[in-house]
Amino acid sequence: MKIALSASRPAEAGCLIFPIAKDAAIAPAIAAHALAADAAAASRFGGETGAIVELFVTEGGQTVRVLLVGTGEGKPADHERAGAAAVARLLTSGVTQAVVDGTGVDAESLAHFGLGALLRSWRIDTYRTKLPEKAKPTLETLTLQSDAADLPALWADKEALAQGVAFTRELVSEPANILYPESFVERCRPLADLGVEITVLDEVQMEKLGMGALLGVAQGSVRKPRLLALRWDGTGGAQETPLVLVGKGVTFDTGGISIKPAAGMEDMKWDMGGAGAVAGTMKALAARKAKAHVVGICGLVENMPDGNAQRPGDIVTTMSGQTVEVLNTDAEGRLVLCDAVWWAQQTWKPETLIDLATLTGAMIVALGHEHAGLFSNDDELADRLLAAGRATGDTLWRFPVSEAYDKMLDSPIADIKNIGPRFAGSITAAQFIKRFVQDGVKWAHLDIAGTVWADKPGATWDKGATGYGVRLLDQLIRDHYQA
Repeated sequence: MKIALSASRPAEAGCLIFPIAKDAAIAPAIAAHALAADAAAASRFGGETGAIVELFVTEGGQTVRVLLVGTGEGKPADHERAGAAAVARLLTSGVTQAVVDGTGVDAESLAHFGLGALLRSWRIDTYRTKLPEKAKPTLETLTLQSDAADLPALWADKEALAQGVAFTRELVSEPANILYPESFVERCRPLADLGVEITVLDEVQMEKLGMGALLGVAQGSVRKPRLLALRWDGTGGAQETPLVLVGKGVTFDTGGISIKPAAGMEDMKWDMGGAGAVAGTMKALAARKAKAHVVGICGLVENMPDGNAQRPGDIVTTMSGQTVEVLNTDAEGRLVLCDAVWWAQQTWKPETLIDLATLTGAMIVALGHEHAGLFSNDDELADRLLAAGRATGDTLWRFPVSEAYDKMLDSPIADIKNIGPRFAGSITAAQFIKRFVQDGVKWAHLDIAGTVWADKPGATWDKGATGYGVRLLDQLIRDHYQA
């Protein structure tokens, strides 16, 4: 589905959509407006966010579908949910062209309506060869009708953001036989056309750099690891020091020798959700030509249990020189991140670094699927992230980091072990990464294990990949890191 803009109502529109604020009068711009008001009253419709009344009327000599869609209090999130609800209703309805009547709706709100609609329209049917006819998407174009002069610029910005979210969803959705470290890199190559500078390290280069932790995770797989760096500088060199984002990219996680139970293991194709979010954010920034300097780094590996796989009890040497006793090969994400985070700091000398990872099942136990976990050594950075989460719906909840938890990772034979005791699993995982954050660097770790995938539709997504993290990071950058 695509979004179009028009100052007048397209004649070919088979559906008219009218955003209705909470408790507003029901008087849509159609001949049968009294019928619409009666239908709303009979449905006990009061403009609640995402609520819909659907009816068919005769308009201009032809029968058209009409949707009254509630926009609640009129906040940006309300309009996004309204747009998403409308598209969820129409996507496979048989309607090919629909128009949103933007009369009385400001351009910013209408753009948010379109953003919600575009996000909700995303789906992946790549591998479905026998999709029933009535299950196939029919909605081709949703037109935002308004003569507001600032709508085109506002929409271009929202569309770029949607492209980033869609890219993340695509990466997270692909099966592991299609998406693995090398093919992940190839999926990102077209970002160069948007002005993104791409750097790729292979296993030979990483070995020379001493990345024993990352390489240890990858050694059981025939898929070769990669370290991918995506750099966007929309400041023309004005910002010398970039904001650095680091994503865990385990394209499939069997757990290695510490193998996971078979039930549900297929979900581990999305264990690269952190890297997916970083890649999607970089696409959004480049697509909207953000005046910011940002580097996104993806540590890409596959964790498999073959005869060359890392064993529990092995000791690896990280790029930082610290040694790690690997007690559980399924605690692999932190091993990938520690080398990627160290390389990022050595290469880019950032003041601020944020990592994202589907790191621990303990995070899902703690927060379910409603929030991601936030850990940070800097209160201001944490507050900024929390605010960005509230603004976008990519919500976060802050957890502690302290020396008391850090001691749980001390190893009797190496500098550190890769797991702590049974309790506080998400916190000790964050503490592990913190040992590789250099003095003076503002750092935040986002454990997004419960938010990258959804088993049921959400506000602006269907079942499957949510695209979590892109909007959060984009908002943070808009608010604090743009020139």
